[in-house]
Amino acid sequence: MQTVDTPALATAFRALPATPRVVVSGNHSVPWEAVRVLDEHVQSYVLNVLNGPPGLPDREGVVLETSFVGPGQRRRPGLSYVPSRLSLVPVLFRERLPVDAVVLHCAPPREGYLSLGLEVNILPAALEACRARGGLVVAVVNNRMPYTHGDALVPLEDVDLAVECDEPLPSPGAPPPLGEDAQTIGRSVAARVPDGATLQMGIGAVPDAALAALTEHRGLRLWTEMFSDGVLALDAAGALDPEHPLTTSFLFGSPELYAWVDDNPRVRMARTEHTNDPGLIAEQRLMTSINTALEVDLFGQANASRIGARIHSGFGGQTDFIVGALHSPGGQAILALRSWHPRADLSTIVPLVDEPVTSFQASAIVTEQGTAPLFGSTEREQARALIEEAAHPRVRDELWEEAVALGLA
Repeated sequence: MQTVDTPALATAFRALPATPRVVVSGNHSVPWEAVRVLDEHVQSYVLNVLNGPPGLPDREGVVLETSFVGPGQRRRPGLSYVPSRLSLVPVLFRERLPVDAVVLHCAPPREGYLSLGLEVNILPAALEACRARGGLVVAVVNNRMPYTHGDALVPLEDVDLAVECDEPLPSPGAPPPLGEDAQTIGRSVAARVPDGATLQMGIGAVPDAALAALTEHRGLRLWTEMFSDGVLALDAAGALDPEHPLTTSFLFGSPELYAWVDDNPRVRMARTEHTNDPGLIAEQRLMTSINTALEVDLFGQANASRIGARIHSGFGGQTDFIVGALHSPGGQAILALRSWHPRADLSTIVPLVDEPVTSFQASAIVTEQGTAPLFGSTEREQARALIEEAAHPRVRDELWEEAVALGLA
């Protein structure tokens, strides 16, 4: 690994092949300094970022490529969405999306290893694919990045160039207070979770509310693709199994969270094809997947990806974890959402989803109205439970009419 200045990095970027594909750390771990140098010195390129935040380059010649769309990528004319389960993105790098360069955001080295800190995810696979074709591996080494372990460790010899910086890490800030509906949903979800369960949580207020309602549980484990500050509350309350590692692929949250994970031996960062492998998920004790959706129909199909046919996010880990959880002895896959969308002013329980389906066959759908158990029921029983237990009262009569037309009543 050679430490260089910004002009030397610019020279290396200019030497890349025409229209190179560059994979960079995503979420709240984007190496902004290197991205700026790349954009200033390479006219056209493909930038592959998972869950890209605002601030990504937006000009002609730049293609934003991803399998999970973030707020900085939505509605971009240059967006190239590649549908894929997150567990299979590493396969894309090996077989379909050749990687010319990788830019990592790392903690300073210790004993011959850098650490990917907050974001492991698809980066080890991208690094391996890049090195296999003789590409360029760059590390932005930030004194503020926490040092995490597991698959976060990168040998110094795997990195070509390093640029040093001392920049604060982005933080999403304190979330707004949980509303009454979210708290009700959280309590209903927590009531379905046994002590000793292994948890996976998606992103959003509803999964956060479920975590907040689990502080009285004991022996909980984590096998998830991400976590945030809710885990701090579980740890402080004594709800977590102290003997079992907290396995995750990326994380983001408050400065307090970043300080807590720094050199914390209990936190095991793992690559996506490990955390999201349905077979490994199925091996976890009482695996409980807690995710949300934009809408669910009377057949139990969920749309968590698209709004008005436009991609909003992507499959993410939802499909991987639903399958894995259902195969875990005593496991369950819960989809939790509000029964009424406040901004769109419409029901989230619909007769039949208009958008492509993200997932299906959840164990139960939970809203502030109640819990609709689905797995193991006939399709008519599922429809009845969704209408009577999960749907908002304002639309139940209409849903019954649609259920008759669909042959579900």
